[in-house]
Order: sequence, then C-alpha cells, then structure tokens
Amino acid sequence: MISINLLPEEYRSRARTPLRLMVAVSCVVAINTSLLAWWGWTRFGTAAEVESERVVLQTELDGLRPQVTYHRSLDTESRLFRSREETLAQITRGRVSWTRKLDEFANVVNRGGGGERHLVWFDDLDVSQGADGRRAGAGSVRASGHSGSDQFAQVANFLEDIEDSPFISDFHPPAPPEGSESVKDEELEPSTVWAFPLSLELQDPKERR
Repeated sequence: MISINLLPEEYRSRARTPLRLMVAVSCVVAINTSLLAWWGWTRFGTAAEVESERVVLQTELDGLRPQVTYHRSLDTESRLFRSREETLAQITRGRVSWTRKLDEFANVVNRGGGGERHLVWFDDLDVSQGADGRRAGAGSVRASGHSGSDQFAQVANFLEDIEDSPFISDFHPPAPPEGSESVKDEELEPSTVWAFPLSLELQDPKERR
C-alpha cells in the first residue's frame, strides 16, 4: 500500500538511519581500514626492511668475494706445491745419497781401534747404480781391500761392523769373508797383509722404501 504524507515539510518527522546499521557500517569501515593499513605496511614497510637487509648482505658479499677468490687461488697453489713435494719425496726415496754413504763407510773403516778390531784400507772403490732401477741389479759397490794383520778374523770383524752400521741399510748383506795372505815383509808395518774383496749389492728402490 502506498502511504502519502500531506503534512507540510516542517512538520514531517525526519528519516533517521537505524543505529544497528550505523554500527555495522562503522565496523565494516574500521575492519577494511585496518586491513588496508596492514596490507600497506606489509607491502611497503616490510619490503623496505627486506630490501635494506638485502643491500647490507650484498655489501658484505661483495667484500667477501675477493677474499674467497684469493683463498681459492691459495688452495690451488697449495695443492700444486703438495703434489711437487710428493713427487720430490718419491724421487728422493728412490735415490741413494752417496755422500752420506761414503761418510758412513769411512766411519766403519776408522772405528777399527787402530788394529785392535781391524785395520783396513782400500786401493779403489767402484760404485755403480742403475739409472732406473730396472736393470740387472739396482747397483753395487766394489772395492779391493787390505787388512793389516796376520789374523784373518779381522777381515770378518770389519764385515761384521759393516753389517751393524747404518751404511748397510741400503745394501744386501755382504758375502762371507774371503781373501789371500800377501807375502810377509818384516821391514814394513804392518808386516803381514791380507788382501780381500768387498762386494755389496744395492737394494732396489722398493726394498729401500
């Protein structure tokens, strides 16, 4: 049904929005405003904070990158030097220090006690060594020796001292003593001399290691 109000305008009752509707609209507006503020903070505030942290981390990364590159170059150089050291060590283990060996041999000769245990000297000393250790025999030491005593046991004493010395570490044990007595000459000192050969075979590189 249609209702018509014929009262003058000043006597008409003004239409008012219901209170519940106003409260509902206000709540909706407040919620939407809060959501909009939260989205704006998330979109701009958090993004700005993340961007600022990213810039800081990027700056640190740019500072660390040269150090990482330098460390990698040092690591590569260190591996190269370690490889060289291992190669040199293998070469060194495969070689014999003949200077050291001659010193050790001379020490054995000089420790005879002036004839108390032995008194020996040599006419020559022939040293040979295979270039690659694959030849027939890795090498040898040959010498023509003399013992200044009429007791042949002193030759055995000398060979025994050889076996007990550091000199023998790179050689196989010597052969049993052998020799021949030279002509006696009372005018010489010593008057009796035994001539004997010295023959030592060098161990191959694997045995020396």
